[in-house]
Amino acid sequence: MKTFEQLPIELQLPYLPAKVEPFPGAIGLIACGEITKEHLTAYRSLGFPVACLCDPNLEKAISRQQEFFPAAAVTDDYQALLARPDITIVDIATHTDVRSQIVQQSLLAGKHTLSQKPFVEELAQGRALAELARQNSVKLAVNQNARWAPHFSYMRQAVSSGLLGRLSAIRFNIHWDHTWTRGTKFEKIHHLLLYDFAIHWFDLMICLMSERPWQSVYATVRKSQTQEMAPPMIAQVVVDFADAQASLCLDAATPRLPLNQTYLAGSEGSIFCTGPDYSVQDLVIEVESGKHQVPLKGFWFPDGFGGSMAELAASILENRQPTHNALNNLASLELCFAAIESAETGLPVFPGQVKGLPKPTVRSR
Repeated sequence: MKTFEQLPIELQLPYLPAKVEPFPGAIGLIACGEITKEHLTAYRSLGFPVACLCDPNLEKAISRQQEFFPAAAVTDDYQALLARPDITIVDIATHTDVRSQIVQQSLLAGKHTLSQKPFVEELAQGRALAELARQNSVKLAVNQNARWAPHFSYMRQAVSSGLLGRLSAIRFNIHWDHTWTRGTKFEKIHHLLLYDFAIHWFDLMICLMSERPWQSVYATVRKSQTQEMAPPMIAQVVVDFADAQASLCLDAATPRLPLNQTYLAGSEGSIFCTGPDYSVQDLVIEVESGKHQVPLKGFWFPDGFGGSMAELAASILENRQPTHNALNNLASLELCFAAIESAETGLPVFPGQVKGLPKPTVRSR
């Protein structure tokens, strides 16, 4: 296999997170659950300073401190973290039920803020938080870290550079075992797949289609015959654009032979990416110069989390909006909410019809 540097020059796309020097202040992390291992691994690797770790269960904060940033302070009071003048960026990794209130308090404290995804449950709430960030002259971004997974980052660069021409199809096929969420707080989310998980792929559809407006979405969810999880663990989504289509297939109770694939079909080139999961991926691109295997460095976990924070930090230094800003994310959420509404009603849904996260009905249960 060729090295990255041996590829044709037009294929040597800048997919790795940008270097941020100097880093603008320090980071404070609110909530120290399991996923924050990935946040902190990425920040430590990139040399991003973390000054304080907060969790209502102080032992969790201490555990993360000892493993990743021994010099950082710990607290069980997020207001104490927000009061620290040395902290300029607050990374909020709580569950959705308390997140919006903490995001609001962070913005009012004058902190640049990175919100975990999914961002909000109501589009109006998201717009209000974006306006609050504007009023307080701070940045508000959403941690759509899949954008900076190496293979997805390369795809985004290939599309934005015009290398593939005009996309006509995006196909995501994901077959894996998500039943690790059984007995956790995630199992209480009825549309666990379409809301908490698939928001990454809805966001990627919006990014890859370069903000071309979608025209309709149709989705179905089902429970498998053998699953013991409460939420439906099988889902399909088809999104129609004027001259293109995107689809997403999720089989989340697959204990054997996991598979994760992405195919982008463009007028000038195509990309096929495959692997046993969404971190280990082999990417092949075919353009006019021929078919090429692209050797990529890194993995979604943790590098996607580093990319998300790096983009926010760079936007602060450059005095611009981050590409994953709150208003930008609302387009992805609108598509997500519409897909869930379609799964609830069994009907296609059109832009502007759904303003918030639909409530589960008897039909989808």
